Amino acid sequence: MKKILVIDDQAIIRQLLEISLRSQDRQVLLAESGERAVQMAREQRFDLIIVDLMMPGGMDGFETIEYLQQNSVAPLCPFMIITAKDQQVERERAAVLGVTDYLVKPFKLEDLFATVDNLLASR
Repeated sequence: MKKILVIDDQAIIRQLLEISLRSQDRQVLLAESGERAVQMAREQRFDLIIVDLMMPGGMDGFETIEYLQQNSVAPLCPFMIITAKDQQVERERAAVLGVTDYLVKPFKLEDLFATVDNLLASR
């Protein structure tokens, strides 16, 4: 079973993603912040990490991805961004980090499933 980490500060989004992805026979773990995600990624390996960009507090989504990649916590793990921000500057920054999959909220579950399936199949 593939293991996915979902990082989002909104509990309702975490719950939606957890229920949806578990229905597709995925193991889903949840983090409410970048700091919590870093701690979890140090303790276990994930097949995919889904990140929201806008998170209050210490680390936003980009900072979380950069930290996980650069500090050998999850250097080869694919990342997927799910965000309400749909500006070209965010998409470009995501591309620089090697994040190719970017879903804008609100999104269709079919798009989520297709993107997740593609990312997991490429591993």
